[in-house]
Amino acid sequence: MSGDLTATLIGCQNPDPAVRTAAEAALQQAEQSNRAEFFLALANELATEGKDQTARQLAGLHFKNLLVAKDDALQAEKHNQWKAIPAEQRSVIKAAALAALRSPVQVARHTAAQACAELAAVELPYQEWPEFLKVLMDNVTGAGVDDGVKISSLECLGFACERIALTADVGEPSPAIAPEVTDAVLTTIVDGIRKDRPDPIRFAAAKALGNSLSFTRKNMENEAERNMIMQTICDATTSPAANVRAAAYECIVQIAYQYYDKLQAYMQTIFSLTFATIRSDEEAVALQAIEFWSTLAEEEMELIDVAAELTEAGQPIPPESVCVGYVKAALEHLCPLLTETLTKQDEEVDLDDDQWNLSMSGATCLGIIANTVEDAIVPHIVPFVQQHIQNENWRYREAATMAFGMILEGPSDDAIGPYVNQSIPVLLQALSDPNDLVKDTTAWTIGRICDLHVRSIPEETFPTLVNGLASKLLSETPRVATQACFGIHNLAAAFRDDNAAATSGTNALSPYMAQLLQTLLQVVDREDASESNLRIGAFEAISVLIQNAAPDVKTVLLQLLPAIIDRLQKSFNMQALTNEEKEQKEGVQGLLCGLIQVISIKLTKEEMAPFCDQAMAAFLQVLTTKNATCHEEAFSAISALATMLEGDFVKYMQALQPYLMSGLRNSEAYQVCTVAVGLVGDITRSIEGAMEPYCNEIMSALVEALQNSALHRSVKPPVLSCFGDIALALGAKYEPFLQVSLMMLLQAAQTQAPEDDDDLIDYVNMLREGILEAYTGIIQGLKDGGRTDLLVPYMDAIMAFLEMISKDRKNDYDNEVLGKAVGLVGDIASSMGAQVKDQIRQPYVMELLKDGHATGDQTIVETSNWASSVVQHIMTAC
Repeated sequence: MSGDLTATLIGCQNPDPAVRTAAEAALQQAEQSNRAEFFLALANELATEGKDQTARQLAGLHFKNLLVAKDDALQAEKHNQWKAIPAEQRSVIKAAALAALRSPVQVARHTAAQACAELAAVELPYQEWPEFLKVLMDNVTGAGVDDGVKISSLECLGFACERIALTADVGEPSPAIAPEVTDAVLTTIVDGIRKDRPDPIRFAAAKALGNSLSFTRKNMENEAERNMIMQTICDATTSPAANVRAAAYECIVQIAYQYYDKLQAYMQTIFSLTFATIRSDEEAVALQAIEFWSTLAEEEMELIDVAAELTEAGQPIPPESVCVGYVKAALEHLCPLLTETLTKQDEEVDLDDDQWNLSMSGATCLGIIANTVEDAIVPHIVPFVQQHIQNENWRYREAATMAFGMILEGPSDDAIGPYVNQSIPVLLQALSDPNDLVKDTTAWTIGRICDLHVRSIPEETFPTLVNGLASKLLSETPRVATQACFGIHNLAAAFRDDNAAATSGTNALSPYMAQLLQTLLQVVDREDASESNLRIGAFEAISVLIQNAAPDVKTVLLQLLPAIIDRLQKSFNMQALTNEEKEQKEGVQGLLCGLIQVISIKLTKEEMAPFCDQAMAAFLQVLTTKNATCHEEAFSAISALATMLEGDFVKYMQALQPYLMSGLRNSEAYQVCTVAVGLVGDITRSIEGAMEPYCNEIMSALVEALQNSALHRSVKPPVLSCFGDIALALGAKYEPFLQVSLMMLLQAAQTQAPEDDDDLIDYVNMLREGILEAYTGIIQGLKDGGRTDLLVPYMDAIMAFLEMISKDRKNDYDNEVLGKAVGLVGDIASSMGAQVKDQIRQPYVMELLKDGHATGDQTIVETSNWASSVVQHIMTAC
């Protein structure tokens, strides 16, 4: 299609949908008919001078996109498709793409840099494109080469390094980059970043250097080469061009992250450079200098945690994992510098925007440092807070409040608690500050205190604190009101583990509960409640208040429930003309479902019964929307009703079944599917045998879910567990589903995880828990139904699964898998009796029981004792 390619590419940008669709179809057809020829045609289009510039750019981008995908599997497939092209054809294509790097047209050069980088990401790890680095080195170091070509070549190197790092583990792991390749890359980049180079070239080189650091460990291990790299970067931090300075600091940030153990010789220089930059350089550069200290603190925090774990396990700390304590050593000088940045607030920035500025960066850095050095931060920050929290200048008042709020997490109660105690009256007064930013930060800081140091709040201050926060809910801006909701939310959450309320019947929240709930519902109705997440913040505060309500406010909850149901019913009649209004309406419906759920959990079956029909009708209507979050909330609320109503819930099953099936088959919104599976379990446990008429369809959907490779893997463990719930409810009537469910369980039991993949190991453990729960439910159900004989053909496979667990238990830190395995041993022995005498006396069974006893966990030990006695009975009886 070479003659028509220019027109076709431009057609892809045509505003006429018909023209655009036809052009896109033509490109797709060309790709499918002969991929190699299509690659070459695009490369030639990009490289040919005199062609339309837009078409050249589109050709390069399309070329790149033939090699790029966000999904790992698709990315690997695209790389493999390129590798499948014969080498001689690939060479011609690569030569054409590489030639475009020397185009006099900037947009063509820049696009060629991206296209060539993608090719390099596929070929360089296999050393299949030696011309690539030679051409780029000649372009960058050549005396007569145009600066624009040098820049595009360095951009290409940077893009290639970034893509190689990102795609290294996609599909089959790529070989490590050869040392001579990294040497050539670094030589080229360092040449570009030299002091005598023009700033645009230095900038491109500095960006490329940052991208190359992920695979230059060999060079960083060599002291001479490392010194050269560090000297080059540090020189660039003093460039006259701000973008070069910022890019150089980005490299230093990367080095702090990847090469912490190599920093010691350079810290004094970096200390001086970053401090001077933070104090006086342009904001974009200063932000990167602050980012260095944030990254350094995060690295040290992680090293401290690793050292603590190794020490606890009695293992030595390797030299590369030793925390030197750079941040702690720098506190005396670093803290004043950061508090100074806090006073550089930008009044023009909308706080709800994601704009990053110096004061935000300084505050974030301070928070990370507080978590790293803990108590050591307090004497360096508290004097600043005490000096400026009531300063006449609002910038200092806000900065002092922000500084205090940022160091609340990290220090112990003993270190920060006395200052929290003293701060409450001052902060409550500051809630009425004339400056909105001060009020906002004050409300946020109070919320943090309620979350992290509630025990340090003086008891006599509690009423003033609650009333102070409540007074800001309706009168202040959405941003400040949201922070007030956050404070109330955290204050209520502090009563989560308050066991005294069950005995005394009350808690400190009770006198304020009715007024707080009423005011928060008024907040929900504010015209500006959609701003700053105010409506969501108010609903969440209401929910936590209800969850932690003491028994003496049950009357308030009984009055609140019909009002919430009424709100939900009325919401269906709300007009929603725009997508935004529709999302807002459905969001409110989901939140209202959540409130009904938390109220129902606080009530008895008798108290809830008069409202169940109305609530259920509303939930079903919510399920007619196409909003996944609404469905999650509605299903969760229905679960609470089913658990409460037990057998009486059966009257809703016929109406619920179609929606339940839709949820079980919703593989795209897998969270909905997960909640629907949980709902099946809750209903089954509640209505037991009455579930039978609905089980054919439900079991089919559960099996489909397990067979669906596109469904998120996190759904599958609860699906397996659900088999056990259904079997336990149906008893002998589970027989029609026995074979297919056991086949699914046996198949799932074969799933293994590599030794070095913690995420997959955790998933396999979840899978095993689901399998064990399923086997337990099936065995108990068939025992209750008198049909354990149906299990005999499967016992060898079930016992083999237990043997696998006894030999291979990785990362079972809470002994969840072990506890369920021991329980299954007991259930098998008690249900199958003499039929399993040969399997049950195997050494691995004894090993599981012994491990269970050794955990020290009371529940697991009791289960092990019971299982051991049942096993012993079989062995002695036989």
